[in-house]
Amino acid sequence: MDLFIGPRKRLVEHLREKGISDERVLKAIEKVPRHLFVPETTQAYAYDDTALPIGYGQTISQPYTVAFMLEKLNVEPGHKVLDVGTGSGYQAALLSELGADVYSIERIYPLYEEAKERLANLGYDNVKVFYRDGWIGLPEYAPYDRIIVAAAAPQTPEKLLKQLKIGGIMIIPIGDEYFQKLVRIKRIGENEYEKEDLGPFVFVPLKKGKE
Repeated sequence: MDLFIGPRKRLVEHLREKGISDERVLKAIEKVPRHLFVPETTQAYAYDDTALPIGYGQTISQPYTVAFMLEKLNVEPGHKVLDVGTGSGYQAALLSELGADVYSIERIYPLYEEAKERLANLGYDNVKVFYRDGWIGLPEYAPYDRIIVAAAAPQTPEKLLKQLKIGGIMIIPIGDEYFQKLVRIKRIGENEYEKEDLGPFVFVPLKKGKE
């Protein structure tokens, strides 16, 4: 028996009240067991609208932040999506529920191993997890319909921009440790991009290299 069905439904209602209106995103959040993506010591708080530590100085993002990003990303079934910053794998699972083919990158080896095993055990066969540097992306699988970055960079990584399809969308937080804004970027030509400021958010930094 899933003791967390009620808390998940309450989280969805809370997100709806906060302005999330994409029913596909809300349905995915209601389905994915977030408590299995956090340490056992914090499972009681898994359906609070808050970020939680997952070890190694990393966090699982606040549910509202994840829902907001996914709503703005506008993922359609069959889209190829690059997910930068696997963490515990929660966002990759939501992307899978939205029907995407997910290529997810994690730079911290223990998190990569844990997320890969967790996602496989939960049956997310359309998620591939890679131990890579998020600044570089996965050019061998490009281009992508969508790119979503769950860590803040001081500027947009050029290598990620080049991995977007023309017409593709990337959402990424830009800024330093004191101030960040979420940016939605649409590639409209070979070297042409439209950028939209989606407002201030807080993320861990997008670091270079693998650990």
